[in-house]
Amino acid sequence: MSDAMTSMTLYTPAGVLLKPVALTLAAKRLKALGFDVHIDEAARARHQRFGGDDDARLAALHRVARQAPGIALATRGGYGLTRLLARIDWKLIARSIENGTRWVGHSDITTLQMGLLAQRKGASGTITWAGPLACDDFGRSDEDGGVDEVTRDCFIEAMSGALQAVGFRTEPGFDGLEVRGTLWGGNLCMVNSMLGTPYFPRIKGGVLYLEDVNEHPYRIERNLLQLHQAGVLDAQKAIVLGEFSAWRKAPQDRGFSLRTVVAHLRSLTKTPILTGLPFGHVPTKVTMPVGARVTLLVDGSNVLIGWDHVHTSTHSHAHAHP
Repeated sequence: MSDAMTSMTLYTPAGVLLKPVALTLAAKRLKALGFDVHIDEAARARHQRFGGDDDARLAALHRVARQAPGIALATRGGYGLTRLLARIDWKLIARSIENGTRWVGHSDITTLQMGLLAQRKGASGTITWAGPLACDDFGRSDEDGGVDEVTRDCFIEAMSGALQAVGFRTEPGFDGLEVRGTLWGGNLCMVNSMLGTPYFPRIKGGVLYLEDVNEHPYRIERNLLQLHQAGVLDAQKAIVLGEFSAWRKAPQDRGFSLRTVVAHLRSLTKTPILTGLPFGHVPTKVTMPVGARVTLLVDGSNVLIGWDHVHTSTHSHAHAHP
């Protein structure tokens, strides 16, 4: 980080913290990385399966926006932001971004990111960051693997403004592909749940990235088919699939898999579908600007997603996932 420590607020907008000690550990580790960490007053609140009741979580979201820290990092995902969509002050969120706040997260945070893009409809103050969660990624115990180095380094570089691209490897067959469009998407179930609502961004010519967890391939296919049948997939310039983790094979699958799901979708849409993005509910994940204009390039099996400066910086860097 730069000499001036970047202020960071850890807040809980969705699910209840499963292990409150993870928040303490995450704050300690993030401070050691050079961030000026503040834990929101309601971060450890509990109500049913939520990190506080709806009013408390909405107040926390607005409180963080008014404080406009350098980084607003959600403690975890889970479920809960869908309940708040109609009450969120989207102008307040956008104003905090204009004042320099980088809202970071994934999983249920997809709901906030997509809602902002839809409600602001291309206005300023809509770029957020797909990236780690405080407890999941920085609060993981050493016994469970600790902090992933790629995730940590990519996050630090993105937050400092130094990161301008992420790279990964995909399947053969896309060599020479070059597209430019708005990067958007996130958790597949959350994206799909917003379809047909005022909180679904109607983006055409974009680069749609998707990931999910605990979803069998047939559920993933069903969600993707709904997006396809709604015209969403055909309207994009590229679809980039991240990790679909923590699912179990069923006896009746008989060869049905994520690979066959992707093959079937490729037979239906003209839009290129790339796999291999290191992002999702896995330890290793990149950090990317949601809502930013990006360029996607494929050289052989190497993919590069690059963007212009989202924040002022004197250096640029591409972080390639090995």
